[in-house]
Amino acid sequence: MSYIEVENLSFYYDDEPVLENVSYHVDPGEFVILTGENGAAKSTLVKATLGILKPHSGKVTIAKTNKDGGKLSVGYIPQQVASFNAGFPSTVYELVSSGRYPQGKWFKKLSARDHEHTKKALESVGLWNMRHKRIGELSGGQKQRINIARIFAKDPDLFVLDEPTTGMDESSRNDFYALLKHAAHRHDKSILMITHDHEDTKKYIDRQIRLVRKEDSQWRCFHMSS
Repeated sequence: MSYIEVENLSFYYDDEPVLENVSYHVDPGEFVILTGENGAAKSTLVKATLGILKPHSGKVTIAKTNKDGGKLSVGYIPQQVASFNAGFPSTVYELVSSGRYPQGKWFKKLSARDHEHTKKALESVGLWNMRHKRIGELSGGQKQRINIARIFAKDPDLFVLDEPTTGMDESSRNDFYALLKHAAHRHDKSILMITHDHEDTKKYIDRQIRLVRKEDSQWRCFHMSS
């Protein structure tokens, strides 16, 4: 089974075609990257896949259940999500642990397992020692890592990440890619990540999907190649 199945998706801004007849899939247990030149509508494709934008045509199927038969959970980090101002009241730990709350149940008491997931998530991005700091005190790169930690604390079946390593140094990026590979291969997570670092990710990923410009079109039309 595939957690994401996209068939012949096309997307227009007004009357201008941006994506044309794009098909791809992402399965449980694999780490897939989505690449392409600047302006290749990678973020648009992800948003159309998730239903944030409405495709002009084509079929998008997001699995309703995970491979174990439970309800599929999705963790999405959009590009440049780290926009907390200096007065943001939450601590690092509070924000990351909020990923453990079921939808609509913001006041439940966190269990020992919830706290364990939160700690592991913060350790995975190297920020456990900053857990008591206010979000507004962090740098932009640290805020991005906190959002990643919150998604890991949520422990979704499907990760969709739009350039999540912005602001990370090389060592942090490699640790992050290794963590995603572990999540996919050891825990059967499904990972789709937009990135420009396709050379750096080669030893971690299972597949690369690339958006490329159609040679025979004057429009910004792109199609997919593996």
